[in-house]
Amino acid sequence: MRDLPMSHDPNLLSGFEHAEDAGVYKISDDLAIVQSVDFFTPTVDDPFTFGQIAATNALNDIYAMGAKPLTAMNIACFPINTMDKSVLSEVLQGGFDKMQEAGVLLIGGHSVEDNEIKYGLSVTGVIHPEKVLYNRGARTGDKLILTKPLGTGIISTAIKVQEASPEQIKQAVSSMTSLNKKATEKMIAAGNVHACTDITGFGLLGHACEMIEDSNVGIKINSAVVPLFTGVRKLLETGYVPGGLYRNKDFRLNKVVKEKTCPDWIFDVLFDPQTAGGLFFSLPGNSALNLVKKMRKVGITNAAVVGEVVKDHPGKIFVY
Repeated sequence: MRDLPMSHDPNLLSGFEHAEDAGVYKISDDLAIVQSVDFFTPTVDDPFTFGQIAATNALNDIYAMGAKPLTAMNIACFPINTMDKSVLSEVLQGGFDKMQEAGVLLIGGHSVEDNEIKYGLSVTGVIHPEKVLYNRGARTGDKLILTKPLGTGIISTAIKVQEASPEQIKQAVSSMTSLNKKATEKMIAAGNVHACTDITGFGLLGHACEMIEDSNVGIKINSAVVPLFTGVRKLLETGYVPGGLYRNKDFRLNKVVKEKTCPDWIFDVLFDPQTAGGLFFSLPGNSALNLVKKMRKVGITNAAVVGEVVKDHPGKIFVY
């Protein structure tokens, strides 16, 4: 899309110029619509679970803007001649399950015949124009909170060759089917968030780079406190590495500095492409620990302060 002309409209609060999680268009002084679309191929074998994961991933883009999702439309690609229609039915049921949990109304959709099954949602939400959370705006002294563990890309790669353990599959599926709804509610209630995104295909460090791109601040990440799924190190070192991890690392390595205190394997996991990952946001340091405690009390047990925003190396991320 970089070759397309940018849209210019005073009511367009967020387009595709800054890699935001969703587009935002102002309707009135107190109302803006938030729109996003996301779909992909299966990450797990069970059709119902795949539907849940794909819907969660799409809905989370709306939550990452601080908005409330209202309606959704199904997007489905399906090999009707080689796969039983019951599989598609299960996928759609899984997606509908998550829409109900989010309080989102399914209003339609579109399907096409394809050689490989794909599923996702187009989602519309609402927010006050002055309360939109962008992936930029982090300030010196802010702490950075991550709400879910990393490693879904690595575990999903192992699942494809039946090398992930039942416990690893359980952990990853639980995370990928968990809406960021509660986390967003607690984050908004804090009232002082400066920048926010969710961790998906570009990995933690890729999305962190977006947060400080062309800004006057930098980031420090404490690799020792970043939440990770159990057994990810062994899977990574055995060779179950998604191609997206290498692409993410190659693309952003010029913006990231690895200190000797950061283990090589953890550094790689920080580039792992996530599906339906957690929120990653900045807020004043004196509020961060209290907010993490509140999140953990409502079941967001892996929420953690993983870094800080600094002024001494603008546009760069140091991982220690």
